[in-house]
Amino acid sequence: MSELHEIALKILSKGKGILAADESTSTMTKRLDSVNVISDENNRLLFRQTLFSSSSMKDCIGGVILYDETIRQTTSNGETIPELIHSNGSLTGIKVDTGAKILAGSKEEKVTEGLDGLRERLKDYYKLGARFTKWRGVYSISDKYPSKLSISANAHALARYAALVQESGMVPIIEPEVLMNGNHSAKDCLNITSEVIKKCYEELELNNVDLKGTILKPNMILPGENSNEKISNEEIAELTLDCLKNNVPSSVPGIAFLSGGQSEIEATTNLNQINIKNNTGFIMTYSYGRALQQSALKFWSKDINNINGTQEVFDHRAKMCTLAAQGKWSENLENL
Repeated sequence: MSELHEIALKILSKGKGILAADESTSTMTKRLDSVNVISDENNRLLFRQTLFSSSSMKDCIGGVILYDETIRQTTSNGETIPELIHSNGSLTGIKVDTGAKILAGSKEEKVTEGLDGLRERLKDYYKLGARFTKWRGVYSISDKYPSKLSISANAHALARYAALVQESGMVPIIEPEVLMNGNHSAKDCLNITSEVIKKCYEELELNNVDLKGTILKPNMILPGENSNEKISNEEIAELTLDCLKNNVPSSVPGIAFLSGGQSEIEATTNLNQINIKNNTGFIMTYSYGRALQQSALKFWSKDINNINGTQEVFDHRAKMCTLAAQGKWSENLENL
């Protein structure tokens, strides 16, 4: 077994998932503004340090994705953030793209940038303690989009990124996100997501990426957030599994879903149904940001020094997600 394959399995196995704490400073500022907490470096560190030192880290969280600011920070105990994460049995990851920018040739769409200087930045992140990375491509659904150009350009960037990451000794998370924005049907989402994922793997293979040392982070198959379509959790699971079974090579060790604007309960319910019905060879788990952190953030904002109470809220959510990653969650467990 290759070292990269071992890293991927360590992150994903035994119901463990990924805590996506890689919000940029501007995004984190919006989150903190929404709960009336000042967004300075100390407060951003305090909230994240509170989560990373929670008891559920050991049993539920296999990896934590960080932003550049966070991976360089030192905790109040004098250890670095990667050291804190490692001490809890989890691995440190890092977001390495520089964001989605207007796509030349299709100005209503976006392509993710950050390849310039990436090889050097990866060496730096490895020294800081990172062992996996993340790059996110985004695709909108409408009558005209996504265009072939958008699908091709983002797949190519994801593949070049992944090749550089593996060269540096780290596992790349491949995140092609078909956005929930819009009034499209679940069938539209299925068709577009299938096309996007298929193109990504064509490019990954062209770039000689070892798929056994990668993790896929896709969206679930859902109707658009402005759609009138009603669809059951069972149907969401079946469509999502069909999409992945038909488009993801069997050598990929695991899939860690993004929550993509779903509520905490929605993201947990759908992940649980996916695992109940999982008839693939893939590990199916979570890589959630808001769907892991939102309740903890709201609780913490009432008293940012109430560390234990905040950790209890986060621990509950992490345990629920890990049960869902094993198909063992039920709604009545939410009230315990």
